[in-house]
Amino acid sequence: MFHSLTRKWFFVGTPALLLIVLSGTFFLFRGLPTPASAHNAPAPTTLGAAAALKGRTFGAAMTSNVLSDTQYSNVLSTEFTGTTPGNEMKWDTTEPTRNTFNFAPADAIVSFAQSHHMTVRGHTLVWHSQLAGWVSSITTGSDLLQAMKNHIAGEAGHFKGKVVSWDVVNEAFNEDGTRRASPFEQLIGDNYIAEAFKATHVADPHALLCYNDYNIEGINAKSDAVYAMVKDFKAHGVPIGCVGFQSHFIVGQLPTDIQANLQRFAQLGVTVQITELDIRMPVPASSADLQQQATDYKNVVAACLAVARCNNITTWGVYDGDSWIPQFFPGYGAALLFDENFQKKPAYNAVFQTLIGHK
Repeated sequence: MFHSLTRKWFFVGTPALLLIVLSGTFFLFRGLPTPASAHNAPAPTTLGAAAALKGRTFGAAMTSNVLSDTQYSNVLSTEFTGTTPGNEMKWDTTEPTRNTFNFAPADAIVSFAQSHHMTVRGHTLVWHSQLAGWVSSITTGSDLLQAMKNHIAGEAGHFKGKVVSWDVVNEAFNEDGTRRASPFEQLIGDNYIAEAFKATHVADPHALLCYNDYNIEGINAKSDAVYAMVKDFKAHGVPIGCVGFQSHFIVGQLPTDIQANLQRFAQLGVTVQITELDIRMPVPASSADLQQQATDYKNVVAACLAVARCNNITTWGVYDGDSWIPQFFPGYGAALLFDENFQKKPAYNAVFQTLIGHK
């Protein structure tokens, strides 16, 4: 834009329009056309590309043992822009004996992600399940606190700069909002969660640090307790930056207040993420359940898109053939966006259309 005095040229315009003022008279000229590339960018054709248009990552959990499956790795790297190691960063794998670390399985996933320009969510540093056996032999809170801090320093330090976020503490609450009686809670006490966040921040100061849990997607006693903890942490300078909502749902049974719940957490000043999304149904799947699943997936994605601080949606697996659901919920399955033959399901199409069409 160029300004001059009256009686001289006064230009106001864009590449498409040029307004000229001369001695108080306005002239409108059609300028040069906007470059075609500005209007004709290729339309997205994958979940990850569609989510990127909305400033979101669309990821999927994976395990290192399937990386040799060409079809699996191709779908993962083509459709998704982020990944979470399903088991490879958990304590029983990364520190099977005290002070002896094994990062090879997780390194393979991180390497795959880096080579395909995918982000990585670190999962998980402190969890009551899949602990190494030696942890149960610790008998004092001071020793367990030291072991926890050492574990975090070793693992988060190893992957420093390679993950965008950490699930620092996982599943620390019961359904009624009380604290789960984990070894950490019993020996260290309530403060172990804050101490874990502080230790992770020291080890990896630029990563987004998350608390992650299930059945907190709607407003209920459990999510209220997590909300109170996050609010307290923010007030006292504990470096929490994110809450992960696992989102393991049953078809047709989503909470109706997901968006409102995500928003109230976001208003505390933390990022919110859908971290382990799957929607299971009785199998064999009926066409009615597949259509309901599509609606449910659409509603979850729409809720995230409606909350500015919701920046990541991750499904817990790539396709129905590698889902954890059949093993843990007998009689249920078909929970993901691709079926056992890697074919796109109605839920895939619903998610994709929501990502490209949501305003």
